[in-house]
Amino acid sequence: MEEAPALRRLSLRLEGSVAHLVLSRPEKANALDAPFWQDLHAAFRWLDEAAPVRVVVLSGAGRHFCAGLDHSMLSALRPDPGACPARESERLRRAILAIQESVTAIERCRKPVIAAIHGACIGGGLDIVAACDIRLATHDARFSVKEVDLAIVADVGVLQRLPALVGEGRAREMAFTAREVGGREALSIGLVQQVHGEAGALMAAAEALARHLAAKSPLALRGTKEVMVRREADRIAEGLEHVATLNAGILFSRDMEEALAALAARRPPAFPD
Repeated sequence: MEEAPALRRLSLRLEGSVAHLVLSRPEKANALDAPFWQDLHAAFRWLDEAAPVRVVVLSGAGRHFCAGLDHSMLSALRPDPGACPARESERLRRAILAIQESVTAIERCRKPVIAAIHGACIGGGLDIVAACDIRLATHDARFSVKEVDLAIVADVGVLQRLPALVGEGRAREMAFTAREVGGREALSIGLVQQVHGEAGALMAAAEALARHLAAKSPLALRGTKEVMVRREADRIAEGLEHVATLNAGILFSRDMEEALAALAARRPPAFPD
């Protein structure tokens, strides 16, 4: 088996045929920066090929699963006002596609992926868990499609995957309002499959489920996932391509600048028509 990749923002350990992958930036509530996305892609490509691994449990270290995108990434992607607009749009589109690939790697991993979610699961965190196969959460888990509050379009996959989990109407309501959905409501709408009282019970349940799955035929598990993922693959890929092209042109709008300024000043934003 090829050696596991060196990871900066994730930690990886194997317990028998179960791999535990942990978002490991607790001091920043596991906010997603560039190294995070790179680690996610590398880890799931390795897990897909690692023969001893039959099931993956994905969790977050610290108080929260994931607080969403690190705003430093937005600064790094900001267009150069003196550069050719077409070239800047192309650069942004390629950057968005690369981040999308990191999340799609979860789907492409042929092993079942169980997400164990506690605390905040916001923005990019929800993109990640929507690409997982089974989601377990604590009562205090909080889910939000947060991007509209930043005056941007969610472009990493949640808009493509969430409707299949919670229904079209519920997905639109969540995406338009950016409201938080608690653990119990997440269970009632199908976003998660189990809810537990606290993080210890959550991890115990995730590990028990992983062991249960790992005892089954790995060939059958891999084949079942491939067939189920394939059913939606073309639709998701088309949607991701569209939103990458869309956001490459509108990502850094004056609306986004106003949204970030209002957030920093703790005031309501004021957008032009």
